Amino acid sequence: MTKQINKIQQRYDRIAPVYDLLENPMERMASSWREELLSFAKGAVLEVGVGTGKNLPYYPKDVSVTAIDFSRAMIARAADRKAQHGLSNVTLLEMDAQHLDFDDNTFDTVVSTCVFCSVPLPVAGLKEIHRVCKPDGKVLMLEHVRSEGPILGPLMDVLNPLPLHLYGANINRRTVDNLRRAGFRDIEVTNLWKDIIKRITAYP
Repeated sequence: MTKQINKIQQRYDRIAPVYDLLENPMERMASSWREELLSFAKGAVLEVGVGTGKNLPYYPKDVSVTAIDFSRAMIARAADRKAQHGLSNVTLLEMDAQHLDFDDNTFDTVVSTCVFCSVPLPVAGLKEIHRVCKPDGKVLMLEHVRSEGPILGPLMDVLNPLPLHLYGANINRRTVDNLRRAGFRDIEVTNLWKDIIKRITAYP
């Protein structure tokens, strides 16, 4: 598994300089989804998979954000965005979502946006999120998942090796099911685009 993680890290390190450019067409929709999602963040916040830091400008000013990523190149891009917006309430750390270096019950809010497509062991990562989220806290997610449509779902399965090979992202993850497997029982789901892009709020 360490070899697989290193391979995905290398892919994201490689793609970091052009990542925002590649995602720009979708970002025109996603920026409003990010802003709405992050308006619900409270208190001590952990962002898992900060990437190039697209979420950072949308956090409420009264929260304290610890943002992690396992790609050093992505962290560097996020640091540029943090500096650009003068965000003194953000701390950036290089860390693997599957092995969080935080105590139990540390964060009021945990955030992930388009992250659990690329975590090699998604249930393990979600269990870590469950562990570090306070019992009265919440998890806010914006994730793309496998469609359950009779045509689109199988098509996503067939096409999945392409994005997986290019930069380690799966397009056929069932993240809501994985949340349940990780121990979350109270899960609210809103479909934002078809049944593929979802806003998810989960409570420990």
